[in-house]
Amino acid sequence: MKTQDALAEITKSLQAAGIENPRREARYLLAAAHHITTTQLLNLEQTTEQTYLPYLTRRLAHEPLAYITGQKEFWGLTFKTSKATLIPRPDSETLITAALETFPHKNDVQNILDLGTGTGCLLLAALTEFPHAFGIGTDISPEAAALAQSNAKSLALSHRALFVTANWAAPLKGRKFDLILSNPPYIPTATIPSLMQDVQKYEPSSALDGGLDGLTGYNAIIKSLPTLLAPAGAAILELGINQADSVQNLAQTAGFTTKIREDLAKIPRALIIRP
Repeated sequence: MKTQDALAEITKSLQAAGIENPRREARYLLAAAHHITTTQLLNLEQTTEQTYLPYLTRRLAHEPLAYITGQKEFWGLTFKTSKATLIPRPDSETLITAALETFPHKNDVQNILDLGTGTGCLLLAALTEFPHAFGIGTDISPEAAALAQSNAKSLALSHRALFVTANWAAPLKGRKFDLILSNPPYIPTATIPSLMQDVQKYEPSSALDGGLDGLTGYNAIIKSLPTLLAPAGAAILELGINQADSVQNLAQTAGFTTKIREDLAKIPRALIIRP
């Protein structure tokens, strides 16, 4: 079968299943099936249904593309993914942008903490921007912490990053950090069944479920900040839709000053918290 004919068939199947950007996804699926890049796919003249059908079948069941291909780009970097972690999303890049705006003098950031690190995307992206910093990432999932450490190695950052299995910052008492990042679980428990299939069926509930009001993780993090945050430091937390006021109130009640940073869609996406 000619590659172009296969792409057309895959695109048609994805479109019928309601998958967004079916032509784009068809290219990624076929490239993954042949263990090549989408650029190399341009030179592939022939394929077989037997080669790509297992990949297509998984996507038609709404398994996220990033789990099928095993990778996802974030901040211009390629991260390995697994079902132990949330898939990195472009919205989360707002936290890195906010960090750069908060610390225009990059040498001011020497120690970074990423709470609930997942793939390690926030911490590792930040380390590429703050060249003199060392970072620690924590995750309650041992599989997530191991994957993050593997991503650090792939990105040649393992000498500047340490990932540990922990419940938030439990083992870090006495350490101070210039920059604290987190994308905590923030979806109210009752809302999870209504999420799109790609998310609620495949991504780990521990990375999604924020408790009854979606604020459980925020409460835990903000309570820990007085002992973790350096005097001139900043914590930057990702916000869910319509959560900016609630999380900002938690931080201000705890005695912190706050600032909200919107994402590219003008949605309040990051809360910058400072002493």
